Amino acid sequence: MVKRYEELTISDDFMFGKAMGDKVLCRDVLERLLEEKVGELEDVQPQREFRYTSDGKPVRLDMYTRDKKRMYDAEMQNLNHQPVEKLELPKRSRFYQSTMDTDHLSKGKSYRELPEGRVLFLCTFDPFGRGYAKYSFQNLCKEDRELYLKDGTEKIFYNCAADPEKVPENLRELYDYIRTEKVGGDLSRRIDEAVCRARKNEEWRSEYMKELLHDDDVREEGRAEGEARGTNRFVMLISRMNAGGDTDKVARLDEPEVLLAMRKKYGLE
Repeated sequence: MVKRYEELTISDDFMFGKAMGDKVLCRDVLERLLEEKVGELEDVQPQREFRYTSDGKPVRLDMYTRDKKRMYDAEMQNLNHQPVEKLELPKRSRFYQSTMDTDHLSKGKSYRELPEGRVLFLCTFDPFGRGYAKYSFQNLCKEDRELYLKDGTEKIFYNCAADPEKVPENLRELYDYIRTEKVGGDLSRRIDEAVCRARKNEEWRSEYMKELLHDDDVREEGRAEGEARGTNRFVMLISRMNAGGDTDKVARLDEPEVLLAMRKKYGLE
């Protein structure tokens, strides 16, 4: 079921992006996630969309920002009633990193000036099923596991559903708030206040509603296209059956076994 705007929490990607729009709060959350200092952020761009060609695949990042050293993308990820494999998180992380790189180099800078990149997925489920509180990935040599590529990129997947006993102390407050909305310290209190302010923002409410309408339109177009494709295949089947002399079976196409047999016979599977 689609949530009303007032029901959105930090675990919803739209609300996560808006709440992280505050530079100071965003930096503090990044520092908590990365366990290291983050420089002063140049700007924070919630729901940042990238498209480089008119027919290219667009991508929208929940929270995109940078400091003098790095680019950051933080994504809030729910299962949304899908199997985890269908989300294709590893390849999405690859695409998101390449998108940030392309955006930076499009300004005419050399490879030497390409900043480091961090792609972070905050998952409300275990993305790899191994039970770890987080999964960190860097490129390393298969022949020598101590040799890293050092291309400046890292992809980290946070398992907010992990057993609390396995969650590092620095992440427990944040994980607990994402799961339960329970305020347990200064950081979660500030995030909660940002969420409350965002819920009162009428401009963001309108933006959210427009996105829902757009998504409904896309789903409706998909259904219509699927129905049209199914109708065309059915017409093709009848035409081939008539041409092949199976006219006696045309009237029995409402029988599942007949329909299946005819689709296989005429190559429409």
